[in-house]
Amino acid sequence: MAQEVTVPSVGESISSGILATWLKKDGEFVAQGEEIFELETDKATMAVPSPAEGVLKIDVEADTEVEIGQVVAHLEEGKAGAAKQEESEPKQAAQPVADAEKKPAETAAQAGSTPPDELSPAVKRLVSENGLDPSSIRGSGKGGRLTKEDVLGAIEARKSGAPGPAERPEQKSAGAAPAPVSAQAPPSKEGQRRVPMTTLRKRIAENLVHSKQSAAHLTTFNEVDMSAVMGLRKRYRDEFEQKHGVRLGFMSFFIKASQKALESFPEVNAFVDGTDIVYNDHCNIGVAVSTERGLITPVVRNVESLSFAEIERQIISFGARAREKKLSPDELIGGTFTITNGGVFGSMLSTPIPNPPQSAILGMHSIQDRPVAADGEVEIRPMMYLALTYDHRIVDGREAIGTLKKIKTLIEDPAQMLLDL
Repeated sequence: MAQEVTVPSVGESISSGILATWLKKDGEFVAQGEEIFELETDKATMAVPSPAEGVLKIDVEADTEVEIGQVVAHLEEGKAGAAKQEESEPKQAAQPVADAEKKPAETAAQAGSTPPDELSPAVKRLVSENGLDPSSIRGSGKGGRLTKEDVLGAIEARKSGAPGPAERPEQKSAGAAPAPVSAQAPPSKEGQRRVPMTTLRKRIAENLVHSKQSAAHLTTFNEVDMSAVMGLRKRYRDEFEQKHGVRLGFMSFFIKASQKALESFPEVNAFVDGTDIVYNDHCNIGVAVSTERGLITPVVRNVESLSFAEIERQIISFGARAREKKLSPDELIGGTFTITNGGVFGSMLSTPIPNPPQSAILGMHSIQDRPVAADGEVEIRPMMYLALTYDHRIVDGREAIGTLKKIKTLIEDPAQMLLDL
């Protein structure tokens, strides 16, 4: 009996998503736990593993909106070797040379090409951007449909200067067939490309526009001397890593310093709900992580109860799982404050936008050696500019400047955090 493959529940706030791409082909044998498709929601993109082993029979094409619990494929009983043989033999038998004289529409149907009006959005985009003729590419999807992987194979074949496996067999047997994709002219460098936004990028855009339009943002700046933190990390780096199995980074210092500052100025950790102000009695701090699909902010929860080592483990886990598309949407919600580090990209100064409904965000920047006055003398110190953007509807200058000054004080004298001062 065939096993159903359904869209898994990925969080309480998620009811639907986009089946972005199939990681396995129709008719391919997959093992239990092997990743078979990517689900894109308005918060993250994640790879979905197979619930069992078997031969994959795809029911829903890529780039299709799906509901949680919806059946998108089936797994039929079979072995890996048999699946591969079954996949290859019918294609060879269905392409006799004599068929090249048949009508174009009939030949295309037997070859498995997809009519242009039935191509998925992703396939249409790739075909258009690269000037390809979809009828010249063999489709490997269900019913011979053209898949994203088929088009990518044709693009690679054109780059190599020779027809690849994506070329339809009748092109070689029928002399009057269209030119192979490798002979087609590349798109003009002066042209334009129109690429649909991903679901995640749409949500990011909506959130940022909503944040700018619904709040009264103001940014305050300060600079911090990183000498003490850098000296502490250098002194205890090896001992810390040996004991906790993780490196001591800068972010854990800023997260703990922010938590202390938010406790001193609770308005910065609050948010507006209609005509009410909602105060949070906990510190859930989001850490912005850049991915190939956009910026996401996994949340370090209850920072007040975590040690430096526990924070570092979570940050490393977030980064690794973000790259592997294994973060769950529940890990990206519930933040009360956010930290973003533009310094990793070389930013010297910026004005970040708070993530609604949060009221503030801290921006870290590049560490640069600069001359500063210290004890009546000019010294070269490793300095970093800090920016705090806040919602002026509930946070006044006193609280905002006080928050940033508190963070600066704790970073420049980290012993205060250890002594709970």
